[in-house]
Amino acid sequence: MNQHHTPGGDGADELFERLAAEMAADGGAAVVDLDKARDQRRPHIPAPATDGDDDGPSVYVDQAAPKGDALADRWASARASKRRPIIPAWAKSKDELAAGARWLGSHIAHTAGYHAVRSPLYGAKLLGRAPRGTVRLVGGAYRWVTDAEAKPLRAAAVRAEDVGQYLILARRRDARVRARGAIVLLASLLGVAFTAVLLVATPGWTALAVATALAMALGAAGGQADQPLIDRAVVATKVQRLTSDIVVRALGAMGIAEVNKALAKGGQGITFPAPITRDGPGWRADVDLPYGVTAIDIIERRDRLASGLRRPLGCVWPEPVHDQHAGRLMLWVGDQDMSQTKPPAWPLAKGGTTSLFKPLPFGTDQRGRTVDMTLMFANVLIGAMPRFGKTFALRVLMLAAALDPTAELHVWELKGTGDLEDAAKVAADYGSGPDDETIEGAVNSLRYVHKELERRSKVIRTLPKERRPENKVTPELSADRSLGLHPLVLIIDECQELYSHSEYGKEAGELSEAIIKRGPAMGVILMLATQRPDVKSLPGGVSANVGIRFCLRVMGQTENDMVLGTSAYKNGLRATTFTANDKGIGYLVGAATDPQIVRSFYIDGPAAGRIMDRARAARIAAGTLSGVAAGETPQREQSTSGILDDLLNIWPASEPKVWSETLVAALAALDPAHYDGWEADQLSSALKPHGIDTVQIGRRIDGKVVNKRGVELAAIRDAVTRRDDKRSA
Repeated sequence: MNQHHTPGGDGADELFERLAAEMAADGGAAVVDLDKARDQRRPHIPAPATDGDDDGPSVYVDQAAPKGDALADRWASARASKRRPIIPAWAKSKDELAAGARWLGSHIAHTAGYHAVRSPLYGAKLLGRAPRGTVRLVGGAYRWVTDAEAKPLRAAAVRAEDVGQYLILARRRDARVRARGAIVLLASLLGVAFTAVLLVATPGWTALAVATALAMALGAAGGQADQPLIDRAVVATKVQRLTSDIVVRALGAMGIAEVNKALAKGGQGITFPAPITRDGPGWRADVDLPYGVTAIDIIERRDRLASGLRRPLGCVWPEPVHDQHAGRLMLWVGDQDMSQTKPPAWPLAKGGTTSLFKPLPFGTDQRGRTVDMTLMFANVLIGAMPRFGKTFALRVLMLAAALDPTAELHVWELKGTGDLEDAAKVAADYGSGPDDETIEGAVNSLRYVHKELERRSKVIRTLPKERRPENKVTPELSADRSLGLHPLVLIIDECQELYSHSEYGKEAGELSEAIIKRGPAMGVILMLATQRPDVKSLPGGVSANVGIRFCLRVMGQTENDMVLGTSAYKNGLRATTFTANDKGIGYLVGAATDPQIVRSFYIDGPAAGRIMDRARAARIAAGTLSGVAAGETPQREQSTSGILDDLLNIWPASEPKVWSETLVAALAALDPAHYDGWEADQLSSALKPHGIDTVQIGRRIDGKVVNKRGVELAAIRDAVTRRDDKRSA
C-alpha cells in the first residue's frame, strides 16, 4: 500500500489513525506507547514518605549505574588489581639461581660418573654385538648393490605381464648394479690400501684404536631397540601437573557442605583469581573458595586435601592469604615431600663472619628458598615436642650469633646432654645441666643482663642527641667498644627447667619479661627454647612479648598458641598438623611480614664444633674473647635477697612507708660499691623478684602534699619471712 500525504500535522494524524485501525482489525498486533513501556521497565522510586505510617513501596537498592561511571569502575578495578611480576621471582633470586646451577652441576657430574664407571660394560656389550652388526652391514651392502629395493616393482610387472614396464625396470636395474658395483670395488681397494698403510706406516696403537672404533661402530649397528646399550643414570619421577580440574576435584572430595553446593548443578563453582603457575620445585594455585568457606577450613583438612590431590602430605601446603579476604587460599604443591628433600648446607658453614644487625640465614621454606632472620632488636622463642629439632634450630641461631666477633654470649643448656657444649669455646658464661647449681647460675646471668640494661640505658641517655637519633643501640654505637653497647645474647635451652623451679622460677620469669621488653633497644637478645610450652613452664609475660617465634610439631592448641601467640591456631597457624616425619619443620612468625613454614638448617655436632673454632679465632683476632672462653670468672649478678636485709638496716625508725629515692640514697651510703648510682626504678626492679611492689606515698611538705613512689616496711618484713621459711625448708 502506497499512501500519499502532506507533511502537515492533520495528514500525519489521519495516517496514524488509519494504521491503528487496520492493525486493530487484524487482531494480532497492538500499538505500543514506547515512553510508557520504558517507564514501566525502570524500577519505581517513590517520593519520601510524609508520615511514619506509610513506608511506601519497596525501593531497589542497586540502581543501574550511569553510563559515565563505567570508565570509573574499570579504572577503580584496575587500580585494585594485583600486577604479576614481569620477571619471575625465581629469576631474580640469587639463591634460587645458585640452587638451580648447583643441581644442574651435580646432575651432570652424577651422570658422567655413572657412565664412566660402566664404560667397560658398555664396551663389552658393543664387542658382543659386533658380529650382528657385521652381518647387517654386509647384508645391507649386498641389497644396495643388487638393487633389492626395486625387486617388488619388477615382480609386479611380471605378474601383470607388462613387458614394456619390465624391460624399463630391468635396464635401470642393470645400470644401478654396474654403478654401485664399481663404487663397492673402489671402496674395497681403498680400504685394503688404507689397512696396509695403517699396519706398516703407523704405530701399533693406531691400528688398535681404528680396529676398536670399527668394532664399536659394528656393535652399535648390531643393537636392538628393546636392549639399550646405556643404562639410565637418573630415573625421572613423573610428577603430575597441577591443574584447576585436579584442585576442584580435591576440594570436592573433602566433605565440606558449602564446597559441594558450589560444585553441584546450578552452583557458583570455584574460581581461580590467577593462573596456576610453576613456583620453585612445585606448583602454586590461588583459589577463591565458595562463599562461607575459609582457608582455615581447608587447612584443618590438609590430610584430606592431600588425598584428593593424590600427593604425599609433605607436598601439600595450603596457606591463608592474610592481605586478602578469608576465602582466599594459596595452595602450594611440591614435587617432593618437604621432609624427604636433601637439606642444603648452611651458607655460613664453610666460612665468613656475621653481624647481628644484618639478616642471618636460618632455614629454607617449602620452595627451597633461604629464610633469613634479623636477631637485633628482637627476642626468640622456640617450642616443640621432644625430638623434633628444637635444639638444632636454636643451635643455628647460636652459631650465627657466635660468628659476630662483637657479640657477648651467655649460654645455658639445662637438659644436661651437652647439645650446646661447643658454646664454651666463645661464651662469656656457660652452663649445662638441670641441677640447682646450674639453674642458679642461669638466674645470676639473668640478673647480670638485667643490671646491664640499667647501665646501657644510662650510657645512651648521656650521649649527644646526634649520636642516638632513635635512642637505641645502632651499629655505630655498638662498634664503639668504649661504650660497652656491643650485642649481648642470652640463650637458655630447656627453659621450662628454669621457669618451673620452685625457688628461682618466679624471679627468672620476671627478669626475663623485663629483658624481653626493654632489651631489644639496648642491644640485648634473649633466646629461649622449650619442649614443654605450657602455662607453668613458660610464663605468660614471656610468651606474650617475644617478637620472633618458631613452633615445630606440638600436640595441642594450647601449646601451639603459647609459642606462636594468642589466636594463632584460630588463624590457621597450626603446628599440630606436622607429622612424625616433619622434623625441623615449623611455623616461623615475626621474622617476616607474613608467617612462614620453614625447615631450619641442619648442623650436626662435629660441624658445630668446627664453626665454633672459627668463631673463637675471629674473637681472638678482634680481642673480644672473654669470660669462660678466656678462662676468666664469668660476670654474674648475685642474688638480690641481701637487699632486704640492707633495707631493714637503713630503715628510718617509726616510718611504715618511705620514698624510694630516700631509700636509694641511704643504701648508697651503706654500700657505695654495690648501690652507688642506683635510682628509684632500679630499686623497684630489684624488689620485684621478691613480690614487692612500690606504692604511692604522700607527704606534706611546706603545706603541700607531694606524692612519690615508695616501699612499705610490712612488705619488706613479709618477704624476709618467706625467704627464711624457704631456707629452713
